[in-house]
Amino acid sequence: MRVRIAAGADDDEAAAIAAALAGHVGETVELFLGDETEPAVVHEIEPPADGESAADPETEPTAAERDLGPTEREARLWDEIEDILEGGPEKYKTQLSEEGKLFVRDRLELWFAGNDSEVHFEDGRFAAFDDWHPSGANTDEDGGDGDRLPADGLITAAATFEGRDLHVMANDYTVKRGSMAAKGVEKFLRMQQRALKTGNPVLYLMDSSGGRIDQQTGFFANREGIGKYYYNHSMLSGRVPQICVLYGPSIAGAAYTPVFADFTIMVEGMSAMAIASPRMVQMVTGEDIDLQELGGPAVHMQESGSADLIADDEEHARELVARLITYLPDNADEKPPRREPTEPANSPDGIDAIVPQQPNKGYDMTDVIDRIVDAGSYFELRPDYGQEILTAYARIDGRPIGIVANQPAHRAGAIFPDAAEKAAEFIWKSDAFNIPLLYLCDTPGFMAGSQVEKDGILEQGKKMIYATSSATVPKQTVVVRKAYGAGIYAMGGPAYDPESVVGLPSGEIAIMGPEAAINAVYARKLSEIDDPEERERTEAQLRAEYREDIDVHRMASEVVIDEIVPPSTLRAELAARFDFYEDIEKSLPDKKHGTIL
Repeated sequence: MRVRIAAGADDDEAAAIAAALAGHVGETVELFLGDETEPAVVHEIEPPADGESAADPETEPTAAERDLGPTEREARLWDEIEDILEGGPEKYKTQLSEEGKLFVRDRLELWFAGNDSEVHFEDGRFAAFDDWHPSGANTDEDGGDGDRLPADGLITAAATFEGRDLHVMANDYTVKRGSMAAKGVEKFLRMQQRALKTGNPVLYLMDSSGGRIDQQTGFFANREGIGKYYYNHSMLSGRVPQICVLYGPSIAGAAYTPVFADFTIMVEGMSAMAIASPRMVQMVTGEDIDLQELGGPAVHMQESGSADLIADDEEHARELVARLITYLPDNADEKPPRREPTEPANSPDGIDAIVPQQPNKGYDMTDVIDRIVDAGSYFELRPDYGQEILTAYARIDGRPIGIVANQPAHRAGAIFPDAAEKAAEFIWKSDAFNIPLLYLCDTPGFMAGSQVEKDGILEQGKKMIYATSSATVPKQTVVVRKAYGAGIYAMGGPAYDPESVVGLPSGEIAIMGPEAAINAVYARKLSEIDDPEERERTEAQLRAEYREDIDVHRMASEVVIDEIVPPSTLRAELAARFDFYEDIEKSLPDKKHGTIL
């Protein structure tokens, strides 16, 4: 190879240039200076020794092929990540253990380590990094232990839980008591918006004291601020399941996520939620009350109905959610997952013996349910609220169903306002996620009286009837015993487009029960009978005639119901009907939406 360079280079410079070029190109180099015709330097490449090949730059190992280790720059990044994963000040971690609570990273380990569960990646670990970390661009030195803001106190991640992909959010209570500020809010909103795109469920592990009051600029009232949480909750509602587990005192804005979620689980001894803190309540109303009395699990399970389940501890909370998701699809476009069928815990042969023929005699409806559904599949929600109606998920022959059942063991199964509200919400969310509905009817109807009127029996009753009317999933109704008054309407009666209404031989359908009917129609006639024995015989005769008129056989004869089913075959009958009507198509009138709920 011949190379010419400018004149003026001395001998050493010319030799160095020639040697470098020869080594680079792998051949002899003749180097000329200026206009000279003879080379000033000739640098020859020695031939390879026996068994060696000439050097070929194209065969030199690449950077990827060399054994390169992490640089100091990467090592610094790992140190920063480790520091973030440590969470807030150590003294707050100590307080968590004293309260029986897990540090948020340990909580995620509990939820997502093993059992076909894992966190795939986290978003926004470096949120607010410059505001607190010594290596941050805007911080000259660490502001002190109390100023640590790792991940801005809120973790968002993509994970698999029990084999199901979902989005997860978790507050870090060691960072400003899990309070929400600008960067954490941004992460929360992004997670919700991505859930709308992926169609995967959302799990909220809430432990937040609310908005960070001393840092509210930039996130409270903004278009993309904390208020957008609840807009996004509303957009996600009915699109994907939203499940919230509440670990701490969620106050004010933080309390809305649990109530917006489809399913809310509180943890005994640590959870609470309220629109304002006890201190604020005392300032505004003068009421002196502690947090558990104000918004603890007992309040929201028994009084407000805002909690679906109460967990004994953190491990139990995970177990409850693991069971719950087995009944739910990932989103509204899918059907709920089926499982291998199992036989009922108790034989269906005993159903008829459980149900008394006398309409006013109490019994436990769960004894009937245990003989219908797959063993171990009964999963009741809001068990201590509106107890005269049972709302539960279960399986029949491996198929998830939602059960709405009157409970004669409580208030004779009469429907009170809280029970109507509970049933309406359960029907509505079951329909949203394509879970077929089974109504087990044994009710004297909606409760009457001045107090229930004040409590909104008409308002809540209409919501239950509306939900039943609007549900488009397959519906089966069983008249187990009494179906009186508007109770038969709310409980999926013949007028409400169920796929079938079947009766057990103990069934009755009427405007009202025999006692009330006789009193309403024949009170004057009976009062005119002076002989007590004759009056008693006449009343018994009228009652017998009335019950014969409302008996399930009369209803079947007049084709009011579809069939009378031998109780021992009820499970098989329901399995066959749900299977046959699995893909039934129903539509609602063309409208924007109803105005009832």
